[in-house]
Amino acid sequence: MESPPSLPVLAISDIQQAAALIERLYSGLSAPEEQQLLQRQLFELQKRPEAWGLVAPFLSHDNPNVQFFGAHTAQVKIARDWDLFPPALAISLRDLLLDLTWQSSARGRSKVVLRKLFVALSSLALKLTASDPPQWPDWVLFSVTALSSRGASSEHILDFLTIAIEEFVSSDLLGPHKFRMDQAFRNTIPILTQAITTSITAHNVDSAERRSALRCLEAWIGWGLPANDVTPLIPSLISLLSDHSNLGSFVDASDVLQEILTKSSLADGKGTKVLTEPLLAWISTQGKSIYEQGLGGSIDISHSFCLLLVALGEHSTTYIASHLEEPQVQNYLRLLLDYTGYPGWYGEDEEESEMTLPLWCLLEEALLDSDFIADPEGVRFGIAKAVYSELVCVLKRKCVWPKAAELAHWTIDQKEKFNVYRRDVGDALINAYYILRDAVLEELVSQAVKAISLVEASGEWEEVEAILHCIKCTQEAVPTGDNPHLRQLFGPGVLGRLPVVGSDRVRRTALGLSGEYSSWFTTQDSSFLLGVISYVVSAFSDASLCLYAAGALKELCDANRLALAKRIDAFAQLHANLGSIPDDEKTKVIQSISSVIQALPPEEAIGPVESIVSPIVARLTEALDAAATRPEDARIVCVRQLQALSGAAKGLTSPEDPFFSLEETDSKEARHRSERMLNVREDPRMLLLREAVMGCVSRTMSLWSTDPEISDSLSDLIKAITALPADATLLSLSPEPLLELICLAAEQQTTGVWLSLATMLIIQLDPPSLSSLKAVPNIQSHLLMDRVAQSLISSSLRSLALPGVMESNPDVVQAFFGCMVAAAEHFAVVLLRLPPGSLAGLMQCAIRALSLQERYSLVSACRFLRVFARHTISSSDLSEQGRVVFVEHGHAIMEALLHAIGGIAPRSTIQNLAELLSLMVSKLPGECRLWMQEILFSPQFTHPRATLPAKEKFMKSALSSRSSKKTSEAAHDFALVARGLEGTSFGYTSGLNM
Repeated sequence: MESPPSLPVLAISDIQQAAALIERLYSGLSAPEEQQLLQRQLFELQKRPEAWGLVAPFLSHDNPNVQFFGAHTAQVKIARDWDLFPPALAISLRDLLLDLTWQSSARGRSKVVLRKLFVALSSLALKLTASDPPQWPDWVLFSVTALSSRGASSEHILDFLTIAIEEFVSSDLLGPHKFRMDQAFRNTIPILTQAITTSITAHNVDSAERRSALRCLEAWIGWGLPANDVTPLIPSLISLLSDHSNLGSFVDASDVLQEILTKSSLADGKGTKVLTEPLLAWISTQGKSIYEQGLGGSIDISHSFCLLLVALGEHSTTYIASHLEEPQVQNYLRLLLDYTGYPGWYGEDEEESEMTLPLWCLLEEALLDSDFIADPEGVRFGIAKAVYSELVCVLKRKCVWPKAAELAHWTIDQKEKFNVYRRDVGDALINAYYILRDAVLEELVSQAVKAISLVEASGEWEEVEAILHCIKCTQEAVPTGDNPHLRQLFGPGVLGRLPVVGSDRVRRTALGLSGEYSSWFTTQDSSFLLGVISYVVSAFSDASLCLYAAGALKELCDANRLALAKRIDAFAQLHANLGSIPDDEKTKVIQSISSVIQALPPEEAIGPVESIVSPIVARLTEALDAAATRPEDARIVCVRQLQALSGAAKGLTSPEDPFFSLEETDSKEARHRSERMLNVREDPRMLLLREAVMGCVSRTMSLWSTDPEISDSLSDLIKAITALPADATLLSLSPEPLLELICLAAEQQTTGVWLSLATMLIIQLDPPSLSSLKAVPNIQSHLLMDRVAQSLISSSLRSLALPGVMESNPDVVQAFFGCMVAAAEHFAVVLLRLPPGSLAGLMQCAIRALSLQERYSLVSACRFLRVFARHTISSSDLSEQGRVVFVEHGHAIMEALLHAIGGIAPRSTIQNLAELLSLMVSKLPGECRLWMQEILFSPQFTHPRATLPAKEKFMKSALSSRSSKKTSEAAHDFALVARGLEGTSFGYTSGLNM
């Protein structure tokens, strides 16, 4: 008869040898190489079954490092090697761990060691409670009783309860196992609340025990401690806040109250009588004192108090908004304003001011949702306006940059942090505008006028710059109608008095302000607009401001092209001075001028387009001519001129979407506008200009199609200079010759750039009709696509067929199948006409992509196969040909699909795979039944967790489903089973997110 199994017992010499390894590792005397060797040896030792025998002896050792390793071994063995542990010894292990835990507590072992033991106990409980039937059902109460009866301190028991609930919350239990574990914690609540109450109210309790009690309470609130058990503790927590001298108790009590306000069953505005009102009353009596202590140096308490203010505001926004007239609420808002305007510069001197900013948004929304807005003369409305008026002044002050001497000591990171803070302030200013409306602009513009009068002599423009920044931030909320304050701002009283030399920061902000309000000028007299344009153009003389001036000019010209088109001659001087503007900004200036030209009647735009584009083409031609002798110099010039051409093409593009405009415009008018543009495009000057541009593009591609910088520049140009017929400009090039050039470039080097451009141009070959939006492909387009498809598929397959290329170039794979999707949607018959070898190669490439690990590559292949099937099998004209293709390749597609769902593919792609599977089953039901039967139940389907019942259930669901949703659910369920994630919260929640 075999003896019952028992926990391993090691020889004393083996234990001593293992302990010596640990002591050597942490002695500080070993070299890095020896340390790595010792770590590997200890890791291997932990993996062995005999390692269980190290736990008890190590916990009795004198060396704290050895003790820690003993506790760590218990935790690791339970978490990692539980499947190898004899089930008959589970209860013995439980009793041993409880004994070792109380002994370690009694011997005064470090909290790090005790924490490891508490984690080990909790991990063991999760294993035993999840078994059927449960081997340790009421484990929390059992453990507390066992530890308490053997003399463990209240502090250690509270630490255990903290770790136990944290381990449960982070576990992946589901269903009855989770319910059973949850109940074990609920059974412990009476003991828990009694222990916590005693520890936080008794006078003779030391600070360590009180801290353990508060942290334990915080953890249990995060789990979901019922409100009836939380409420009685709130007065004791608030009383702990009154002792400002005890930093630990104050911060810990504040943390617990923040948890109650944000995550407990009392969150989201509940418990106003037991939580909101008592806290507001305490804040009214103690808050100002704590704030002033923070100014005097008690930073940690003040910071924690600010966090509590924010948590209370988030919890009780509705209450605060509806009780503005109450003194306690007003005291709270006064403190909130104090922290919003905390002295010093954010990121350098303080962190509190940023924490309060989101609250002003919540309060504004609550105020506008309340009934007070119906009474603009009421008391509450007056208080709200007073609060937000003060907020505007506070935020303006906080946005002021330090003087240059102090700013010189700031690091780049500090400056960037302050910049981010200023952007966040903008959101709060918008909230203030919705309460105060024009009063915000009135106050800020008035301050700007006064500030300019004070600083014109000193040259210190920091406050003026902050005011302009605040006005810029409110633009989103300001209506575009007439506004006297904006007229004053952009008139001679403010903008006209700003510096035009030096003072870069205030000028930079003024330029940004002008660009932000570009749409407002559309409703104003052009004199305002021209004055601002003059101010912006003057900044081009300063190299440090060119970037900001170019951006502002682009915004102003784009929004006001109709008004500026009447003054097109005024831009001649700006165009003449392009040579003095840096190349990086020159493109934006060209785009700005071109956008004004676009607003001219097509007949009047010919000359201006020539004057803008011809010099660019001439410089580009010169560079191409010089490429043979000075290739690098020529290449650099070509990049710049291609970018300039892109700017011109973008500017000439209409800001209106032609398809949306058709909904608002009579089709005759739309056709007339299109015909008028087509007629002007035939002007000999425009024909010659476009021919010259096309020649430059062709020559550039023949010389440098493999150069990344040239490729990117050409890509930007082709995207800008091509368009659907309804949106053609005087400069728009036809897609056909460009598409053939791209095929030649792709044969030289197949890249995502060329394939993406090919996708765009293929769509342009089959444009929607202006009258019906129905596709009207023509014979010439089909003939061209025959050549294009053959060329692109051949060059792409040659590249992607090389080992490892698909895996290492996901951008190319995605772009290739994106191109094939466009071909399938617009020219499916062309794909069916491909030579048999090319079509088979395309299908095999897509099937190979279904096994890739990179998500976007796999998804793009799925989409191609799905679109190709829909446009062939589902088409009345192509159904027979499409069916032949998918029957021929269907078995391989199905095999790739099932293996991908079964574990090869990332789980985030299951939805896409399921949609393809659903389409296959609906179009080829009989064949799919045979293929699935053969593949799922063959020995080659090597997914060990995919059991026979799981396969049968999946196959039945997939084949009987009449909706893609049901197929998707079946695929997700099978994917969880095949990956061993069935029944886990991770598998469930991550599946929901997908």
